[in-house]
Amino acid sequence: MSTPLHQQQNLRTMIQCPTCQQPTLWQDNPHRPFCSDRCRLLDLGCWADEEYRVPAEDGGITPESLENFE
Repeated sequence: MSTPLHQQQNLRTMIQCPTCQQPTLWQDNPHRPFCSDRCRLLDLGCWADEEYRVPAEDGGITPESLENFE
């Protein structure tokens, strides 16, 4: 059974801030997914300090593969 649209608009989506884990509202939150500007800036600082890294597969490029590419 679905909820009428006028009732769905009254629901508020709560999420956890990725930095401090505090519950925060998604709607009308200028800092989302964070709870505050402080948490947003802390996360940005972690990226800038290279504390977060995107995993990569090892051994993708070798000198031989570069010769074959040209």
